[in-house]
Amino acid sequence: MTSITLPQNNLDQPQSGRPNWLTQDWLEPRFVVITAAAIALSLLSEKLGLPAWVTLVFNILSYITGGVFGVIASLEELRERRLNVDLIMVLAALGAAVVDQWREGAILLFLFSLSNVLQAYAIGRSRQAIRSLMKLYPAEAKVRRGERVETIKIDQIQIGDLILIEPGERIPVDGFVRAGRSAVDQSPITGESMPVEKNVGDKVFAGTLNQQGLLDVEATQAAHDTTLARIIKMVEEAQDSKAPTERFLDRFEQVYAMLILGGVGLFIIVPPALGLVDFQSNFYRAMVLMTVASPCALVISIPASFISAIAGAARHGVLFKGGAYLEAMAGIKAVAFDKTGTLTRGRPAVTDLVSCCELREQELLSVAAAVEARSEHPLAKAIVQAAQARGVPIGGVQDFEAVTGMGIVSKVDGRVVRLGSMKYLEVQNPMPARLGADYEWLESQGKTVIGVVREGQCEGCGACESGKQGYDWMGLIAIADELRPEAVGVIRELRAKGIQRVAMLTGDNPRVARAIAHELGVDAVYAELMPEDKVRIIKEIEDEVGPVAMVGDGVNDAPALATASVGMAMGAAGTDVALETADVVLMGDRLELIPYALGLSKRARRVVWQNITFAIGVIILLIISSFVIALPLPLGVLGHEGSTVIVVLNGLLSLLVLPELQRRRKQARAA
Repeated sequence: MTSITLPQNNLDQPQSGRPNWLTQDWLEPRFVVITAAAIALSLLSEKLGLPAWVTLVFNILSYITGGVFGVIASLEELRERRLNVDLIMVLAALGAAVVDQWREGAILLFLFSLSNVLQAYAIGRSRQAIRSLMKLYPAEAKVRRGERVETIKIDQIQIGDLILIEPGERIPVDGFVRAGRSAVDQSPITGESMPVEKNVGDKVFAGTLNQQGLLDVEATQAAHDTTLARIIKMVEEAQDSKAPTERFLDRFEQVYAMLILGGVGLFIIVPPALGLVDFQSNFYRAMVLMTVASPCALVISIPASFISAIAGAARHGVLFKGGAYLEAMAGIKAVAFDKTGTLTRGRPAVTDLVSCCELREQELLSVAAAVEARSEHPLAKAIVQAAQARGVPIGGVQDFEAVTGMGIVSKVDGRVVRLGSMKYLEVQNPMPARLGADYEWLESQGKTVIGVVREGQCEGCGACESGKQGYDWMGLIAIADELRPEAVGVIRELRAKGIQRVAMLTGDNPRVARAIAHELGVDAVYAELMPEDKVRIIKEIEDEVGPVAMVGDGVNDAPALATASVGMAMGAAGTDVALETADVVLMGDRLELIPYALGLSKRARRVVWQNITFAIGVIILLIISSFVIALPLPLGVLGHEGSTVIVVLNGLLSLLVLPELQRRRKQARAA
């Protein structure tokens, strides 16, 4: 597999540096055509009564072009003291020539090399994910140098360079927006179906497409070290890695090949030695037996399925680090989720507004946002963002003062406003009874509740008594880390796919954890956990239920991700720890990719066993036919190689396009 070297990398170029027309990929399809032509000319020369040496020349030519790559592969394996199916095919063809069945041997080599070409083409189609990712890199970029704008190769971009991105251009490196505003199509990296608005300070990724606006992007990484480059490298490595079933079949191939060669050798010698058959007819039957017993379809069935599944998943934002993890995912019995940033959005948001008496919620939010506008606290930002989202005007403030750990004192429209914890505010005025019930209810849900009091007479129903310092309650604002809207549906779907236990692991307090767990409908919740506690819980669940998949953000969850049977990093675009620690990386913040990955792995495993069963069945049928009906060599070759092509196509066609994902994408676009 070609290593990542940007921007000159081309996956179609040979690694050896030889001209493209000297590679096997270029030569073998053409040799197949020459082999077919030589077989046809051999047959024609016999029909025309040409000299025997002319027919022999065409036969030898068909053997050379049809068998050269099989011989090369066999010799390479023999140097490593291994046997492969290519050796069996070459020996069968040579055996046919020994008994003067040149044409049958040539047909064997033709069909065998044709099946190799078809396999290479079919599996090559599954590697298009890498080629399509490589095309996301522009060849050049415009860089600001003082007052000038220079066009340079992207491998010349340095960290800190300011790159000008015009409408319709792809962003060449990872970086931050320093000027401008635009919408960016991030679907190649994060899988998001809709363009994402980018403003000053927002992060952008190499390979994403700028749409209508101008952007100045400061490069934070060189082109060879971007998120896109790491994705390409990981997909390459994953496609070259092997699942346990595949490694078993590799070992099985060696043993099986030795048994076939040993058995055929005995079959050639013993029956004629006992006077049961003549040597020539028995030798021909031995060549048929050697051909049909070869495990080509069996050996190719697993990589064809797993490679196509890995490539298909990569195109949709799910990166399996190898066939081993794809296979392991199919056996998962439990899923453990980190809470913050995985089941929730990881940022606080206003969830409830409870105004006192007849005071409008809009006025409560307007006053609170005005007070919080100067604060950098995450809860303050949540209140300001809520006001902006609802179109509530935010006024100016005077005499802003933060009371550490308690709240804020400010003046809005000439009236003093205090905002903060209940303990702080009730010093000014006890909470009205009608707010007390709401406060207890919000607290029971694990939400952070902020109170707001204002100087002056209550402007509502008049039922509130003024505080001892003239402050009256305006109301309560509840803030919580928002649940992802798709979380409940995803958990339900995981259960439908056979997951026996869904657990939530969090470092948050038990009250908040229980409230969220109840809303989600998870089976078990574990709160106040340190990273080492999460590792312990993962092991306990695995002992009780079976293999566990851990889903986290890839940073503080790294130990648990490494411990679980399958570690899945959520929303890991640009996160080095996630790419390095997890076994499966979800490039976008999309929980629905988890049941998709589970469904894909189960489907891949099902297709693999379909192929294995079919391949073994065909081998048994052909072996029986070679004895019972004296199966001729060309038909044996056709059945053998045909089954090989069928299992490859079954793996590719069943996995490259998943109707389930297409349905979800249509729903996302409609939404």
